[in-house]
Amino acid sequence: MDVKPKDIVARIFKYSVNVILFCKELVKTNREFVLSKQLIRSATSIGANVREAQNAESKQDFIHKMGIAQKEADETVYWLDLISATENIRSELIEPIKQESKEILKIIRTIILNTKKNLNPR
Repeated sequence: MDVKPKDIVARIFKYSVNVILFCKELVKTNREFVLSKQLIRSATSIGANVREAQNAESKQDFIHKMGIAQKEADETVYWLDLISATENIRSELIEPIKQESKEILKIIRTIILNTKKNLNPR
């Protein structure tokens, strides 16, 4: 999995926009406010932390900031699972977002592991 920093930043930005649009629709159709706010917070935090990591002061700082992005990505998957379980949402609306969330989580984990490996080569 060879992802360039600019590519992942752009991908997560597009993903965040899609989550925001999904949440607007969720509020409009289901009158659901609490879970949608949590989802927006965690999903948009992924991109904010990845962008912050691009300006890290050291490799350790980069790993730390990407670790926060990883936690936010995992939390986002949780909120999506909760929304799926409790709201009447058509699967074709939520499944693409869930899939992209899981892919972004995997990419971030890979970036962290590769950075750690490069930091401490054996």
